[in-house]
Amino acid sequence: MLFGSSGIRRKYGDGFVELAMAAGYAAGYHAKSLVVGMDSRTTGPLLARAFSAGALSKGCSVSWQGIEPSPTVAFNARFHDAGCMVTASHNPEEYNGLKLFNPDGSSFIREQQQATEELIESDTREFAGWDHQGSIIEEPGIVRHATAIQALCTVPEGIQVILDCANGAGSVITPSLLASAGARVTAVHASPSGRFSRPSEPLPEYVPYIRRLMDTRKAVCAILHDGDADRMMAFDNRGRFIDGDRMLVLFARYLGAGKVVTTYDASMLIEEFAETKRTPVGDAYVSEKLRSWGDFGGEPSGAWVFPKLSLCPDGPHAAALFCEMTGEWNIAAEIDAMPTYSVIRESIVHKEAKAVMEKLGALNPTDGVRTSGEQGWCLIRASGTEPKIRITVEGKTVKDAKGMMEDGKERLFRAFRSLKEE
Repeated sequence: MLFGSSGIRRKYGDGFVELAMAAGYAAGYHAKSLVVGMDSRTTGPLLARAFSAGALSKGCSVSWQGIEPSPTVAFNARFHDAGCMVTASHNPEEYNGLKLFNPDGSSFIREQQQATEELIESDTREFAGWDHQGSIIEEPGIVRHATAIQALCTVPEGIQVILDCANGAGSVITPSLLASAGARVTAVHASPSGRFSRPSEPLPEYVPYIRRLMDTRKAVCAILHDGDADRMMAFDNRGRFIDGDRMLVLFARYLGAGKVVTTYDASMLIEEFAETKRTPVGDAYVSEKLRSWGDFGGEPSGAWVFPKLSLCPDGPHAAALFCEMTGEWNIAAEIDAMPTYSVIRESIVHKEAKAVMEKLGALNPTDGVRTSGEQGWCLIRASGTEPKIRITVEGKTVKDAKGMMEDGKERLFRAFRSLKEE
């Protein structure tokens, strides 16, 4: 499969430009009009134009957005038949990729991915004639997206905010979005240069300077984006990084969301506050489920989906909503009042990781197998990028977690032995 859990993604190299053009042809095969944007990576203009050329060759028109976040492109897909974002999200600069969106902002589901792959891999192409070529219209969508967010969020006047955009696409919307709403924003790494001043993934170990900045500016919160700003993570009013499981609960409670969609690896903490349905790891699965059920969704990596606006994870929307929440709640106190459970993670190297997972009964090795009970849960899944099997357990106590880890390893070792005996 060319598609992974977040579109087509790989290191830039031989064949990628041709792949982008073929993907554009495939997308244009079923569409009359597409919206196309990119993050700040240096390979973005080439791949985005190649994708657009493929769509034009099929007679499909392209609305060219330029550098914009994934959620902005996905939001503007509603005015077209589909959308494409050229991005590798939180991966390093040498990677890039293609995310395809439906008009509701959701990513292409597996049936759509399969149909797209068949066209990409086809040996024949039926190009439109000279008199039926598509056209490109430059149509930035930032104002539309920002206006829609402002209609749903009220940022407190004068709130002091630290914002780190990772030199990504969030630089072109979130600083101005918050500032125009009345916040006093100290923006760092807010130039979409294509060279990341810090690793793009919004993790606390990559931003050791945030606490000092918060103290210096007397900020009440800090916000982090990744390369394409579909993710958002934050620090509370005491300068503490908020993990994704607690952020999920904060958003659900603040929105009054009674039905929440999240992934298999998310903490059971959310189940104490809302009716919960789970999906395999990947925001595309969360969005797909939200099409038919749920008020809000997200995964602990920082992807938050607000169905009232779009089914794409939306970092700028999450940033504005978090600022609003900070103005009304003592975030640190809310977090301290939440229960704390024990989580253990281990990885086991195995060159036949996917075959082992199939022995365990996984329909998709990277989705894995999840077991749960009253005292906790265990998720065993193959890595999508390395020859490893990852085990994650959560228990209400340390003893519960250790017991589930031992049980998970035993089931895994039985699968090892079964595979070896064949």
